[in-house]
Amino acid sequence: MALYECVLIARQDISAAQAEQLSEQFAQIVRDNGGTIAKSEYWGLKTLTYKIKKNRKGHYTLFNIDAPAAAVAEMERNMSISEDVLRFMTVRVDALDANPSAMMQSRNERGERGDRGDRGPRRFDDRGPRPPRRQENVAAAEGETA
Repeated sequence: MALYECVLIARQDISAAQAEQLSEQFAQIVRDNGGTIAKSEYWGLKTLTYKIKKNRKGHYTLFNIDAPAAAVAEMERNMSISEDVLRFMTVRVDALDANPSAMMQSRNERGERGDRGDRGPRRFDDRGPRPPRRQENVAAAEGETA
């Protein structure tokens, strides 16, 4: 059997419980056709980059699937029929990652946004004191304001 990752985006109008129920419905389709769901993650209601079918937000869900191609095709067919699904994307992968996805990791595990990596923290003190202003510039500045 082949390994797949599938992400689906459901409408913002449905509740989180309904989104979980919808994802369970698609997982059951895979199971009925001889596949297994290795991992299912509900990422929550997130803002979309652009409007999709007049929706600004969507409920995101990730599936890690170990199933034959026919099972995935049947799941995608049902996703395309469902009015609650805005978009979905299924990708075949070489190996499934058992760890939590990047969306589920806490901020400390991923690193802070301000983390500068190997460059180290910014240090303005290392440059030394500010050089004194040149006398011509001071006189010109005072002459313009006077």
